[in-house]
Amino acid sequence: MKIDLKRITIRDLVKDYFNDEETSQVGAYSGNLNIRPKYQREFVYQEKQRNAVIETISRGFPLNSIYWVRQTEDKDSPEFEVLDGQQRTISICEYYEGNFSVNERYFHNLENNEKENFLDYELMIYVCEGSDSEKLEWFRVINIAGVKLAEQELRNAIYTSAWLSDAKRRFSKRSCLAEQKGNKYISAMAIRQEILELALSWITGISYEKKGDDKAICEYMAKVAKDEKNSDKLWGYFCNVIDWVEMKFPKYRKEMKGLEWGLFYNEFKDKSLDKDELEEKISALMQDDEIQSKKGIYAYALSGNEKHLNLRTFSENIKREVFEAQNGICKKCNKKCDIEQMEADHIKPWSKGGKTEKQNCQMLCKTCNRTKSNK
Repeated sequence: MKIDLKRITIRDLVKDYFNDEETSQVGAYSGNLNIRPKYQREFVYQEKQRNAVIETISRGFPLNSIYWVRQTEDKDSPEFEVLDGQQRTISICEYYEGNFSVNERYFHNLENNEKENFLDYELMIYVCEGSDSEKLEWFRVINIAGVKLAEQELRNAIYTSAWLSDAKRRFSKRSCLAEQKGNKYISAMAIRQEILELALSWITGISYEKKGDDKAICEYMAKVAKDEKNSDKLWGYFCNVIDWVEMKFPKYRKEMKGLEWGLFYNEFKDKSLDKDELEEKISALMQDDEIQSKKGIYAYALSGNEKHLNLRTFSENIKREVFEAQNGICKKCNKKCDIEQMEADHIKPWSKGGKTEKQNCQMLCKTCNRTKSNK
C-alpha cells in the first residue's frame, strides 16, 4: 500500500465545487475530486458538527486528517475519491459557497484577511494507492471514528462497478425492491447496505448472522465487477429464496423474520418437501414447552438437528436430588463421581416424547453422557 501526504489549501479544494441533489454527485478540486463516491452513504452533519469544522479552521487549529484514494481504472472519472472526511469536506465547501453561517457570519461577511486566512488553510490529505485487498484493509484501519462504515460499505469502496450501481438500486435504497420483496422474512436494513450483504452472504454460502470470513463475498464482488454489467443473477437468486419460503411455509409467523433463509434454500431447495407436512410439524413444535428457541423450529423442521431448538435443561435442584438418590454413581458405567464430574440426562429422549422433569432425569458421568446415542 502506497500512502502519500498532500497539503492542499482550501483555496484549491473549493475550485469548481458542486453538489447535485438529484444525482447525489458532489465534486471539487477543479473536477479532480469525487467527494461522494458510490460507496459513501448520504450522511449529513448536524449543524453543531458542521459549525465546529469551520470554527476549527477559523482559529487555525489542526483539523483531523482526511483520506483520499487515487482511482486509476476509470480514466473518465475524477482522479481522487474521498475515503474518509466526506462531511468535513462538504462543510468547508458549503461554507465557502455561502450556504450557511457560523456565529451569524457567512463567508462573504468576513473581513478580507479572514477570508484569506480561511482560503490559505492547509488540509492534511493522505492519498492511498494499492491493490484491492490492501485498500480494504486500510479502509478498516482508518474506519475508527465518527459514523463508522459497515463491512459492506467498505467492500463497496473497493469493488465499484456498473454491477454495484445496479445492485444498490435493488438492495440498498429505502423501500428498494429487495426490501419490498422480503421485508417479512429479513431483519436486515437497506440503509447501511445490510440487505445487499445478506444476499451476497447467502449466494456465497456464508452465514449472515455469524459474520465470518468475508473472502467469498470479496471474490464474488471482484468477479461480477469485472464480468457483469447488472445484478440480475443476484436479484434472481434473492427472489427465488423468498418465493421458496412462501411456497414451503405459506403460514407466516413472527419467528420467520431474520432466519438464514438463503442457507436453508441452498441446502434444501432440491429436496421433496411437502408444505402441509411441514406445517403440521411446525404447529406441534410451536406448542411444545420443552423448546426454548421457537425461531429454531424452522431449521429443525428442515434438518432434524435438535441443536437448533435449545431444549430445556434440568434445574440445579433436580440435578442435586437425582445425584443424591443415585449416591453419586453413574447410571451407565456404575462409576462413583463427584457431582461436578456428572451431567443430567433425559432417560427418555425429547425426540421420543421425554420431558424435562425429575422422573425422567438420570445422572451420568461426563464421558458416558457425551458418548450416549440419541443425545
